[in-house]
Amino acid sequence: MAEIVGGFLVSHDPLLFLNPRKEDASRPLAAYAAIRARVVELGATAAVVVGADHYILFGPNCLPQMAIGIGDVQGPVDPLPGVPRGAIASHPALARHILEVGQDEGFDWVAAGTMAVDHSVGVPVRRCLPEDGSVATVPVYLAAGVAPLIRPRRAYALGCSIRRAVDSFPGKERVVVIGSGGLSHWVGLPQMGRINREFDKIVLDAVERGDAESLMAMSDDHVLEHGGNGALEIRQLLCAMGATQGGGRVIDYVAWPGGVTGLGFAELRSAA
Repeated sequence: MAEIVGGFLVSHDPLLFLNPRKEDASRPLAAYAAIRARVVELGATAAVVVGADHYILFGPNCLPQMAIGIGDVQGPVDPLPGVPRGAIASHPALARHILEVGQDEGFDWVAAGTMAVDHSVGVPVRRCLPEDGSVATVPVYLAAGVAPLIRPRRAYALGCSIRRAVDSFPGKERVVVIGSGGLSHWVGLPQMGRINREFDKIVLDAVERGDAESLMAMSDDHVLEHGGNGALEIRQLLCAMGATQGGGRVIDYVAWPGGVTGLGFAELRSAA
């Protein structure tokens, strides 16, 4: 049967690619490379990449709580220097199975027959997965940027459903789950550019402990005050933690002065 062999948490600040020479970006770029090497070492054949809509793919006419790409995948739609664009190797069979198991369990997935992803999925795919397309992608979007937002506990429970779906998928796929979201950052607000290292440490310490409960216990008001509206993307991290069920280790954390977010990278262990 298929299995989840590991997971990762990554930041996706597009300024890393738009302004790579503004400040030394070598450490966060090296973190992406380290994750790619680890994906290869784990023998992964598929990746569930959990991102957030930035009001790029969905607008006021349709704001799904959770969406999954079950067919062709393209991206990223936003051009970023050094980040290839175009077709992304996808895994429709696994995506449909995750959808169907979730529906049976009461998760109201929105299904996209084709999906053009933005940088929250496109950056992890292009930077953390092998360039040859040998690791197929299942793209997932959670409502984490524009209200109404998915509840953090629901995001974690969805990750648990993804794990059960992978466990019951026929075949020998080795799956990694990548939660793609920024840590502290304020998007389009007067505080934009501020990074709260203390808040970021609290989040990453909880990740290392495998303590999803303390993250789910944070109210959105608390996150907004201490981490900014961008830190509401903690939902993607929780989904990946639900899928892996283990603790983790921080690969690197950089309060990069060239960007607008605390850049955190971590590996998640998959529970036996």
